[in-house]
Amino acid sequence: MIDKKKYILSLENIRKTFPGVTALDNVTFRAEAGEIHALVGENGAGKSTLMKIIAGIYSPDNGSIRLGGNIVEISSPGKAQSLGIGMIHQELALVPYLTVGQNIYLGREPHRYLKAFIDWKKLYNMAEEQLGALKLEVDPKTFVIDIPIAQQQMVEVAKALSINAKIIIMDEPTSALTDKETRILFGVMRSLKEQGITIIYISHRLEEIFEIADRVTVLRDGLHIATSLISDLSQDDIVRMMVGRELGDLYPKNTIPQENCILEVKNLSSGKLLKDINFHLNKGEVLGISGLIGAGRTELARAIFGIDSFDSGEIFIDGTKVSINSPGEAIRMGLGFLTEDRKEQGLFMGMSVRENITIGVLKKFSTFGFPSFRKLKILAGKFIKQMNIRTPNVNQKVKNLSGGNQQKVLIARWLNLNPGILILDEPTRGIDVGAKAEIYALIDRLAGEGVGIILISSELPEIIGISDRIIVIRQGEITGEFTREEVTQDKIMQCAAAGGRYAS
Repeated sequence: MIDKKKYILSLENIRKTFPGVTALDNVTFRAEAGEIHALVGENGAGKSTLMKIIAGIYSPDNGSIRLGGNIVEISSPGKAQSLGIGMIHQELALVPYLTVGQNIYLGREPHRYLKAFIDWKKLYNMAEEQLGALKLEVDPKTFVIDIPIAQQQMVEVAKALSINAKIIIMDEPTSALTDKETRILFGVMRSLKEQGITIIYISHRLEEIFEIADRVTVLRDGLHIATSLISDLSQDDIVRMMVGRELGDLYPKNTIPQENCILEVKNLSSGKLLKDINFHLNKGEVLGISGLIGAGRTELARAIFGIDSFDSGEIFIDGTKVSINSPGEAIRMGLGFLTEDRKEQGLFMGMSVRENITIGVLKKFSTFGFPSFRKLKILAGKFIKQMNIRTPNVNQKVKNLSGGNQQKVLIARWLNLNPGILILDEPTRGIDVGAKAEIYALIDRLAGEGVGIILISSELPEIIGISDRIIVIRQGEITGEFTREEVTQDKIMQCAAAGGRYAS
């Protein structure tokens, strides 16, 4: 007999369905006071749905929720906050054209003169205290749109802490944080734990879970698989429970790059962002680009792909100097670019899986300007099968898919165009280990077919595991270059953080 009063939060037999999908199937989840409880599973396992039920965003179809042993109904996010539940969403929920302080206390502003006016001085003083607790050096009067994405993530943390929550849900809070910021966040989490606050922590980074969590619950396909002390498990144990199968070698490497150069960048500079960048990419090679957030990695990719202009420098494709002034020109020259932010810059979230996969080839499958929807459906179905995209049908809106499946839809769109050079900017950010393994295998297969791949990643094991060669960028300059055989995490970090220079 389970003692439900033992748990500060207890969800019993929770079921939630969406059109064509059972997101949660009689799931039970229990969290104790003052623990960091990790929640893991592949994309689509039901993690975010379960947390949104706790946060009052969704209502369960069946099941009960208890706080401190008492049954409660969490009918809205406001109700959740009043019960002491705060949530940090994976997709930031900040208002860009309000200040940091306004965002932290949005809807809970302090007032004066019988609540007739907002007490701005008090609001910004309180916001400064919250930011100070996180060691975040940001003026609370700064507009959110003017601060980097990593700092926006920390503002979300400050916002959750400001409600004096007893339970804080963190959904992928470190996905856009630097190592230093992650260390600060973990310090805050440990401090909150000592104060008796419960933290439910969702992350695909298993190494973080083993560092910070006390217990872990595993979901798979909307089912509760196991709950255990983290000390009783290994990473392999968790992976097996998450995916229901053995993954084998996470980083397959079955191809050897060819000698012929297909892309060369010479002396590329762009203001203070990029300084005299020189590198080349061979056919069938995976070239990793490493560096800290803000080092210039994405700026380099955008310049090559014609999104941003640059002040000086030359780009050569197959030995011929080219001028790329727009993404359209880049695509015609055989380049593809998987952007870092798939939702804002890549996918059409309100459109279907079929439309997202085939939008780049409409002209090819049209007669007198009228597209053949039958052929486009067949084409989309081929990629859904080939890439194991989990969707009820080709007409499902892409916004209803999990992050990993959304990423595979975006990759499928580029593969439709048969690029000879493919730039991948953080291709596995926010997706589970099973989907990561599938993308790594795809990268290896594309390289085997002769595609030159530029891989930008903040995850050192990933970039070391699948790259043939790695260059490191710091403050817009290349500070190191390594072959697969000689690279180590320490060498990369010395070049990325300390500015030391290595060369193969």
